[in-house]
Amino acid sequence: MSNKKPTDTDLLGLYIHWPYCIHKCPYCDFASTVCAKPDEEQLLRTYIRDMDFFPNNRPLTSIFFGGGTPSLMSLSFLEKLINTIQQRYHLAPDIEISMEANPDTVDKNKLKSFKRAGINRLSIGVQSLNEKDLKFLGRTHSVQRAIDCIQDAQNIFENINIDLIYARPHQSLKAWEQELKQALDFHLPHYSLYQLTIEENTIFGHREQKTASDFQARRLYQLTDKLMQEHNCPAYEVSNYAQKGFECRHNMTYWLGHNYIGIGPAAHGRLGLIATENARSVPLWIKTTPHTEQLTQKERNLEKLLMGLRLRQYGFPIKNIAPLKIQQAKQKGWIHIQKNKIVPTQEGILMLNQLVMLLAD
Repeated sequence: MSNKKPTDTDLLGLYIHWPYCIHKCPYCDFASTVCAKPDEEQLLRTYIRDMDFFPNNRPLTSIFFGGGTPSLMSLSFLEKLINTIQQRYHLAPDIEISMEANPDTVDKNKLKSFKRAGINRLSIGVQSLNEKDLKFLGRTHSVQRAIDCIQDAQNIFENINIDLIYARPHQSLKAWEQELKQALDFHLPHYSLYQLTIEENTIFGHREQKTASDFQARRLYQLTDKLMQEHNCPAYEVSNYAQKGFECRHNMTYWLGHNYIGIGPAAHGRLGLIATENARSVPLWIKTTPHTEQLTQKERNLEKLLMGLRLRQYGFPIKNIAPLKIQQAKQKGWIHIQKNKIVPTQEGILMLNQLVMLLAD
């Protein structure tokens, strides 16, 4: 797989949403339901229907199996699905094919089978390396199981990411530093480090669960940035850190404003000025074809601004942005200009909502 910087590539991603989990985590706002034995034949038929709705002659540069917990799918289902994708789309020779996996849904043999089926990037939902906080986050694996999963994956995959959630209630700088350094000891090429947020329609939302204070969250973010930079794994997006050349190509497709196809329940897509959205519930998704909407160029430009300003290294083109607004953002210390592109500073990332409102006005 090529690790060249993706900014100069005309990217086209395919996102496939697997809607099932073995347990619903209290912070999760994604479209997922608990189901031990889903009807994979029905799923495959409906995925195929979605694919046929979006024919495309350009090569796919990435495929992302997200969810839910896509590592729950059987090997035979994954093989059929990848074979179906190959029949309907051209694949770039260096295509990135990612799968999200939870530590308690895979073992060494299953990971090897996924690799043989075509998966070449694994994203492991670790979320914490602290037993107490794993329980608080509703995770069903132990710290040791997470460690075993990472080590197994390192013997099989070159391109690995782990997710961690921080800014948990009462989390100290020292505790997070210790936990993050433990994660960095694996020397993985990519880390997704998310601050805990409470969404309204979640278990935590209904409980009115508290997180770290805004002041503490800011300090934790600054510490995270510092540690990741010191370990040659700098931020390239608000919550994503990678060694050079290992940025997630699929997510870069979103952030750089390129086209992507979304299949499965709740999946979204963008093809030029056409926005697509699938029904969120599985039964309704099975019954209805994707909804399409024609965007105006202004609406699409705003989307690109919202996504592009999340990037820490690549920059957003200054065209269509009023010079006065750029000057105001520079004076606040939120951005700097690099090769005719707007690059947010760390302070700009911390004030991202305000920066977007300023530049989009």
